[in-house]
Amino acid sequence: MRFALPRIVFALMMREMNTTYGRSALGYVWAILEPVAAIALLSIAFSIAFRSPALGVSFPLFYATGYLPFMFYSETTGNLGSAIQFNRQLLFYPRVTFMDALVARFALKVLTHALVFCIVISGIFLLEDTRAVIRVEYILSSLAMAAAFAFGIGVLNCFLFEFFPFWQRVWSIINRPMFIISTIFFTVESLADPFRTILLYNPLVHIVSEMRRGFYPFYEGVHVSYLYVYSLAIILAAAGFFLLKRYHRVILDI
Repeated sequence: MRFALPRIVFALMMREMNTTYGRSALGYVWAILEPVAAIALLSIAFSIAFRSPALGVSFPLFYATGYLPFMFYSETTGNLGSAIQFNRQLLFYPRVTFMDALVARFALKVLTHALVFCIVISGIFLLEDTRAVIRVEYILSSLAMAAAFAFGIGVLNCFLFEFFPFWQRVWSIINRPMFIISTIFFTVESLADPFRTILLYNPLVHIVSEMRRGFYPFYEGVHVSYLYVYSLAIILAAAGFFLLKRYHRVILDI
């Protein structure tokens, strides 16, 4: 398994962009409107039920700091999982490998979500007096953790989706509760044990907490564990790459 070649990765990224977003601007606009609509809906619904969010004074900012990292994780894991299926015909060429397909899809998702993140957060700051204090180091750290974790699961899913086709549906079912238990609507510190301890096994809780440290200076996020998130990401990615390398010929013949 060789390392992905930049020219091949770039060509695959262009192909992905045309297929995913189309040649018109509407596809790119939708990539922004989708999270905006979700955050707006959450903000309206919870502002009716509560006087203030769990942190700060801005409902949109609080839910954006939870929803945007989750959306990056959710879309990236599924997108990487179907990398071979989408590029199957190209993978028969000797110069194109599954590594190229994975890196191209991952790079495009990272760039897209980074842009969406900046646009959505900037919009919130322009429209509301959030009273937040931006700490870039924590924001970048959260995005890096989300990218690593999503990549690890995505690589493993790439094997599982192909070798066990039913896993794609199972994964979709398993992943649904993650939206509720990833502290998008609350903070992990607001829970009492043993519920808090149980939720901390979910890496997304650490990622969301780290993101909120980047906007709320009084929020310490004492339960964030870099070691746990990155160790799990490395183990999952290593397992995925090992299985893909061992069985990629079998997968292409399926």
